[in-house]
Amino acid sequence: MIDDEDKIQNTDESSAKESTGLDFIRRPFKYVYFNATLWLILSNVLVYGLCFIFKNLEYYLSMNVGLVIYKKMFWQFVTYMFVHGNISHILFNMLALLIFGFAVEKAIGSKEFLLFYFVCGILSGFLSFVVYYFTGSFRVFLMGASGAIYSILFAYAVIFPKSKLYIWGVIPIPAPILVAIYTIIEIVGQFLSASNIAHMTHLFGFLVAWLYFVIRMKIHPIKIWRSLYSE
Repeated sequence: MIDDEDKIQNTDESSAKESTGLDFIRRPFKYVYFNATLWLILSNVLVYGLCFIFKNLEYYLSMNVGLVIYKKMFWQFVTYMFVHGNISHILFNMLALLIFGFAVEKAIGSKEFLLFYFVCGILSGFLSFVVYYFTGSFRVFLMGASGAIYSILFAYAVIFPKSKLYIWGVIPIPAPILVAIYTIIEIVGQFLSASNIAHMTHLFGFLVAWLYFVIRMKIHPIKIWRSLYSE
């Protein structure tokens, strides 16, 4: 499913060319690879198993506005990413993480990958929290790794813009076009769907991933995609 296997690595050379207030944020990690994607998958499966055994655990680990504000359960901004409501929820999320996570991790290194995963997951959850707070959605329990995984999909489309993904194993779609399609689907779903899917969190995953590339990695996704399709 991956046509382009070129790796992108942060180097000290780019940061040495200019000195800005963002130097600390943009300081690169030394490239290492230790299969963090597999550990994330195993962690999600483990938490799912624990929640299945201990029924009340979801209450403490998934994110709820009231519990964060009144019970000071601030850890929920992290732990909500590891909680899944049912077997299909975790199955599809982990399958996506397996497909896209390994490729992205190999491209940018395990340390950068983990930072990207948790920053995007936490911030997409936090932005959802803000919306829930101001809309009075205190009964909502946000759970699932989808926000972080949508960020990984976005990263894949930036790093491998020429890669084509096959929908239903038949229809080839370039990765950047797939991101655009998913964006439209999530926007429509947010306003028209009555399901329990966190469309808003998915969109925040794309947004935070875009900001991560621009601010930390000095990569402008739109410029990459525009140059690719203007050739």
